[in-house]
Amino acid sequence: MAKLELKNLNKTFSPKVVPVKDISLSVEDSEFLTLLGPSGCGKSTTLRMIAGLEEVTRGKVFLGNEDITYKRAGDRNMAMVFQSYALYPHMTVEENLSSGLKLKKVPRAEIITRVTEVARLLGLEELFQRKPGQLSGGQRQRVAVGRALVRKAQAYLLDEPLSNLDALLRERVRADIKQIFAAQQAPVVYVTHDQTEAMTLSSQVAVLNNGYIQQLAPPADIYNHPANLFVAGFVGSPQMNLLTLPCQGNSAILGDYSVILPKLPTLPPQIVLGIRPEHVRVALPEDVQTVKGRVYLVENLGMYKLVSVRIASSQTESPIIRALLPPDQNWDDQEITLALPSGNIHWFDVESGDTLYQVRG
Repeated sequence: MAKLELKNLNKTFSPKVVPVKDISLSVEDSEFLTLLGPSGCGKSTTLRMIAGLEEVTRGKVFLGNEDITYKRAGDRNMAMVFQSYALYPHMTVEENLSSGLKLKKVPRAEIITRVTEVARLLGLEELFQRKPGQLSGGQRQRVAVGRALVRKAQAYLLDEPLSNLDALLRERVRADIKQIFAAQQAPVVYVTHDQTEAMTLSSQVAVLNNGYIQQLAPPADIYNHPANLFVAGFVGSPQMNLLTLPCQGNSAILGDYSVILPKLPTLPPQIVLGIRPEHVRVALPEDVQTVKGRVYLVENLGMYKLVSVRIASSQTESPIIRALLPPDQNWDDQEITLALPSGNIHWFDVESGDTLYQVRG
């Protein structure tokens, strides 16, 4: 197999429309990289340039030691799974699985062997004579994945393959994809805007925004050590509490309370405090860093209640902190004292959005 590498990849549609800007990354054999970001961030355009479906404006794409930047899509030895499945409606499952191999004039005996192996892996044997219109969404997606796998490609590309499935089916197929591609000795690039897919499937995640890579790291690092405000706010559900606070002395002012600042080279007039809701809890008598407020919204998430608290403040606007609290209590309209964590606190620059300091848990 071969390493996939992008070097300073750019795509320009017009002077004002530049969806991909200087993207550089590499995907090793057996590595599963997810391009994660909101709509319009450049992730699908990047994938299409890797596949040869979109022309590169500037930069290079390498597969192994070969420069494939300007190679035709059909000559790249890559297999792609599309969001729309892209199955031939007039063909049976068996014919859909074998169609690409027939076009490449693979010997019939080898086609039968490959299709049989993949069908067994994906549980498609009993569906061989059905056409796509007779299949469920999950079955169609498995056929689309199977058609890619029979290629025995040097790299696999998946463009939001689960977006058309309902939540329960998406969870099942996600588990299938994780198992299937864990057994493939080839680079995998997966595109999604769904952070759950990115966190559960990937060995590496590249978070994109406005055409740039914001952070490239393993999923746990993306979640626990975000590089900037965008990553901190985009990754995590419920979203991280991000509060822009004025600085005074060696503290940031949170409502009527002070939060001790870390030692910084220079003290900015304002700073952004970041704390995930799961790291905020009801205060105990021995807790040092506490804030009081009143609950104004409770969202029942099953295992937890997401409780939004207006922090006591003599100012016009009261800052709001959200906390994940036990579900067996009634928090509605309660006055509550919250403990801020001693670790797992993030501090961000207001202007650049970059992480200034992190107190790790």
